[in-house]
Amino acid sequence: MPVPRTVIEQIKQIIPPLNGSLHKGQSGRVGVLGGAFDYTGAPFFAAISALRLGADLSHVICAPTAAQAIKSYSPDLIVHPILSEEAAPGTVEETLRSLLSRLHVLVMGPGLGREAYMQSYARMALSIARERAMFVVLDADALWMVQEDLRLIEGYRRAVLTPNVVEFKRLSESAGISPDVPAKERAAELSRRLGGVVVLEKGATDLIASDTTGEAASLEVSGVDGEDGERQRLREVVEVDVEGGLKRCGGQGDVLSGTVGAMLAWGKCYEDGAFGDGSIPVSRLPLLAAVGGSMVTRTSSRRAFQLEGRGLVTQDMLPQLGKSFSEVFGEDLWAGEKGRL
Repeated sequence: MPVPRTVIEQIKQIIPPLNGSLHKGQSGRVGVLGGAFDYTGAPFFAAISALRLGADLSHVICAPTAAQAIKSYSPDLIVHPILSEEAAPGTVEETLRSLLSRLHVLVMGPGLGREAYMQSYARMALSIARERAMFVVLDADALWMVQEDLRLIEGYRRAVLTPNVVEFKRLSESAGISPDVPAKERAAELSRRLGGVVVLEKGATDLIASDTTGEAASLEVSGVDGEDGERQRLREVVEVDVEGGLKRCGGQGDVLSGTVGAMLAWGKCYEDGAFGDGSIPVSRLPLLAAVGGSMVTRTSSRRAFQLEGRGLVTQDMLPQLGKSFSEVFGEDLWAGEKGRL
């Protein structure tokens, strides 16, 4: 089943115009929290994918042991090696608060690892993000953090979870979802039990679900539904069956978390009035970002596979992101003189 045309048209409304009217940063400032000693590729893929999709700035918040490697991958990334095992937690918290105040979205999990100190910093960052009503994307070991304590994310409707098959199974078990629930209904059921958090279940087709009909959806979450405090109670599931590549190599999920993060950053800019008419409810932005990120990432995988075949590596997807964006959403229509860009 193709993605509903109405959903695609709404996604287009939160895409920043390329007409010279926006300043640096008004097309999205993305942060990626992750990157420990053994994991440097994942945060790089997430952060650079956000830039390749069209975000203006991309920051990586990582451990000092990962910083030099990540910096060497690309000069376009801003790297903050503040997650030190030896640092005083209060000092890290102060720096995190300063950093997050400048970002539109925080992507958590790529290369995070499960060391106690990294998990502690991740919980700290998520708490700060919630205080600030930031959009967040949780992937990889940030999902492991959540499965250990669902309360960390419960009821926070500015979040998108992006689990693969194994991660989704673990989250479902933590939430007490019965195996008898039909497969295509489990993502929505997980969303319901988490109080309306958007779930992007990765698979042969991606299922993006939002369900705010559960009791947890009545939790008070500052800023989630706009100034009027409106509470939408509904279930929506979008199946993205866009053709992807046939090679499933490590790192493609990091590309997805980066593209979803970029679109959520655009959503925040839209919410803040940098562009658009503000007609799309804020509570709908996470689902739209998840659908858009899924469509572009799957298309990039297909295009890269057509070029590289069995030898495909995640790096091959990066040059395809801009082209895939145009393929999915149409060529950018530039108003005025192109030279102004």
